[in-house]
Amino acid sequence: MSGTFHTDAATVPLRSGRPLLIVDADEVLLRFADGFDRFLRQRELFLDLTSYRLHGNVKRLSDQTPVLDIEVTALLEDFRSELDWLEAVEDARETIAALTTLLDIVVLSNVNASQAPARLRNLTALGMHYPLVVNSGAKGLAVKALAQRAGRPAFFVDDIPQHHASVAEMAPEVFRIHLIGDERLKPLLPLSPHVHLRAETWHDADAFIRRTLAGSPLVES
Repeated sequence: MSGTFHTDAATVPLRSGRPLLIVDADEVLLRFADGFDRFLRQRELFLDLTSYRLHGNVKRLSDQTPVLDIEVTALLEDFRSELDWLEAVEDARETIAALTTLLDIVVLSNVNASQAPARLRNLTALGMHYPLVVNSGAKGLAVKALAQRAGRPAFFVDDIPQHHASVAEMAPEVFRIHLIGDERLKPLLPLSPHVHLRAETWHDADAFIRRTLAGSPLVES
């Protein structure tokens, strides 16, 4: 499947009976926090990584005072409008490329349709030519729409516990992997009770996926 973007998960072409890997972009494939901090520093601001949120954590370099939430929202919109230069999370590209022989890959990212081309350019430049589904809010419904048309097993990788909770509710048959790409962010989030694995690295996720695929009688050879 080539790199295209979809506003509806139901329109993504999937191969019948083929296992599926659904992956988030920010902090799973792409180093979002690192890129956003570089963007802010060009504006005499910085991202203070004291909690796993943006509002309240964007501060001025001059006096360490936080920027108003409405300003953070505007900065984030500006940042996302040309989001085509983020670096890849360590081992993400190589691991997923190797997995394409075993399953289909879909990127599920909370960006809007106007931001999707830049996100797609970023992924393509890094050699990740996978379909992109743009999403808003919880990801459970989108994962369900994808997984119910795919083979078994299906996997979902994301850094946000709320998305895993949503998927656990809407598509409980999907294997859920909690992965945070930036080492600085890992201590800021507890283990989600809704996941099958907290992966420290993409190597951990890869091993889990391959073990699960090997144990599934529905996997095509």
